[in-house]
Amino acid sequence: MNARFFTPPIPNGWFQVAYSDEIKPGDVKSLKYFGDDLVIWRSEDGELSVLDAFCPHLGAHLGHGGQVKGNSIECPFHAWQFGTDGKCTAVPYAEHVPRKARLPKWRTQEVANMVMVWHHAEGEPPNFEIPDEIAEWGSKAGVRNEEWTEFTERQWTIRTSNQEMAENAVDTAHFHYLHGTTNMPKSEASAEGAILRVHSDAGMETPRGTVEGSIESLNYGFGLAIVRFKGIVETLNVATMTPIDADHIHLRFNFCVKQTAGAEMARGVGKAFVAEVTRQLEQDIPIWENKVQYEKPLLCDGDGPIGIFRRWCTQFYCWPDKRQAAE
Repeated sequence: MNARFFTPPIPNGWFQVAYSDEIKPGDVKSLKYFGDDLVIWRSEDGELSVLDAFCPHLGAHLGHGGQVKGNSIECPFHAWQFGTDGKCTAVPYAEHVPRKARLPKWRTQEVANMVMVWHHAEGEPPNFEIPDEIAEWGSKAGVRNEEWTEFTERQWTIRTSNQEMAENAVDTAHFHYLHGTTNMPKSEASAEGAILRVHSDAGMETPRGTVEGSIESLNYGFGLAIVRFKGIVETLNVATMTPIDADHIHLRFNFCVKQTAGAEMARGVGKAFVAEVTRQLEQDIPIWENKVQYEKPLLCDGDGPIGIFRRWCTQFYCWPDKRQAAE
């Protein structure tokens, strides 16, 4: 357990490990997430696979020198081959393939050009679902929604935990005192299983005065947040937060803007929106990287629905002593 946090370091849930268009048929790439070494690859038939990286034979890393051969990945050391299900399909110099020869396979789902994998500390199957499409991006078949701009991507590696980052969504006071917003948005939170919905009224300052707007965030566990902004122009941020190890998070923001008012205005609003969200995020980073997490924080009546949020969080952990966090 990290001394800064009372929660286990790596929660359970769905997390992004790559973008779909980064892994074309025949591609192989090494990954490091959840404190594990992984290999992601796509067969020549187009099937995506994420496997544990080390060959069960003599331990070579398939992400460094491994090659796709048909619908298998071949180890660079002795050319053992493994299918998309992780099972060994061939050993070129042996008469019999060892029956136990297989690599653990990670459950994957591709949505809106993102590759999501399921992580559970005790190897349990998924206990909640994530959307199979995000309408603003396009359909689950991969057909883009032309009413919205392409994603603009931003990425950071941050020394913090998933829960610490996610708590910002319900910490209303920090928007004014850290980020300098003109008011403290009133946030309402409700939880239904693994989904946390947070709604905030929020205005945007413009040269012509304040334009009223709102922010609605749908959080699918700690790994995926779909944040919709309404105001001058509708905007979207699909945020994914993936544990690299016990101390670091890989954060990705994927922004797009509705082009109702025209492509030129959408680009201008989108650029300003990305810049403002990035500004606020980079103000958060030194706080996250140097703070501690109190199990029983001293709260006051203006802090926002932090209690609801923390009760929702407990379901995503395997507690070492089987206890639940204090509410």
